[in-house]
Amino acid sequence: MHAALITVTIDPGKEDEARAMLDAQVVPMVRQAAGFVAAYWLEPHDGKALSIAVFDSEENAKAGAPPAGMRPPGSPVFVESVEFHNVMANA
Repeated sequence: MHAALITVTIDPGKEDEARAMLDAQVVPMVRQAAGFVAAYWLEPHDGKALSIAVFDSEENAKAGAPPAGMRPPGSPVFVESVEFHNVMANA
């Protein structure tokens, strides 16, 4: 398994809009991605948020994660960084 560790910045005052977009668009899209295993979105802190999406292979993790430097059109979220890691263990 491989995980994508994603760091985003949320525009100030747009946290509710970002949360609505996460629930309505992002979660369903990631859930349908090839090789999807699990994903977790952590509550923002000081305008930054982290997510971890786990896939069955490195190829699917890279295909299912957004590119760093991306801001979807009209979105209050900017993708700061994306890292890929082999999952060593899980519980």
